[in-house]
Amino acid sequence: MPRIDELFEKLIAQKGSDLHLGVGLPPMGRVRGQLVPLRHNVVTAPEMSELLLEITTEAQTHQIQEEWDLDFAYQFGTRARFRANYFYKQTGLAAVFRTIPTKVISLAELNTPEIVRTLSDKRAGLILVTGPTGSGKSTTLAAMIHHINQTRACHILTIEDPVEFVHEPIRSQVTHREVGPHASSFAAAIRSAGRENPDVILIGELRTNETMKMALQLASYGVLVFGTVHTNSAPATIDRIVNAFATDEQPQVRGMMAESVLGIVAQQLLRTADGKGRVAAHEILLGSHAVASMIREGKTYQLGNLMQGGRAQGMQTMDMALEKLVRAGTIEMDVALEKAEDKEAFMKQLAEGERVTPTRPEE
Repeated sequence: MPRIDELFEKLIAQKGSDLHLGVGLPPMGRVRGQLVPLRHNVVTAPEMSELLLEITTEAQTHQIQEEWDLDFAYQFGTRARFRANYFYKQTGLAAVFRTIPTKVISLAELNTPEIVRTLSDKRAGLILVTGPTGSGKSTTLAAMIHHINQTRACHILTIEDPVEFVHEPIRSQVTHREVGPHASSFAAAIRSAGRENPDVILIGELRTNETMKMALQLASYGVLVFGTVHTNSAPATIDRIVNAFATDEQPQVRGMMAESVLGIVAQQLLRTADGKGRVAAHEILLGSHAVASMIREGKTYQLGNLMQGGRAQGMQTMDMALEKLVRAGTIEMDVALEKAEDKEAFMKQLAEGERVTPTRPEE
């Protein structure tokens, strides 16, 4: 058994999400959002090399030594998978491992809003799940893909770096492609995706304007496309994609987004009031004629008001989601206030309403 598996055992036993390894520091696990040591002894440089290089292939070892950076997935028996990132820093070789549960958590188990399931039932268009690193984007996307796998006889294609959640076919045929072993780049994999007859495509991350444009094109061709962007809100997601292009290309990109966007789910993970876990708060923007007009006209600053007025359709701002969680007693006020976009208005809204008895969180 590789030595690093002992650390994974300790991390899983504490229900941690990440393992951080650095020379001169003890192994650290992120447990309920906080970094805690998994042992007293620090990791030495020789031990670091042994821990990390024992589980890499010859090609992967060559890559970290030559390029000083490596991403791959590690299968920890039947217990879990880990997304690994090796890199160099001031003290030498280091790594971070993110836990990927072997079992895909369902949308119901995640307590996501019902509209997220409804979005998953769409047949063509672009759905973006956004948020900062560690906000649970991959988990939400995996649950949406799992829902499709359970309910539709179709071809699902995932393009990731590395492959995270592995979906066994249920009603759908599932094809996993990993950048590196199966394709030279995201762009190359997306370029060939149209010839692989997919009904649903998951793109692990829209990193460049080239991949963004190809994703928009696939969505306009009648494919349901899922992707992630590292942004904190739905309006910021649209601006991020548009601003990735040269000024003369932006009108065309706005038009493509206006036609293709079905929904944007921006999420944050927050510590629960009981301190035993974390819960997701979701901002949700749904595509409509009004949204399309705002995107074309560059009026994304008006989308917040549109989401506030679209509660009946399933839309909500992040502040609305946070308010629900505070009123339900799921999260503490100070935790919500830290993530609120308009802190003054958020406090005022809570003060005006009556606190309800804590209940099971809706999302």
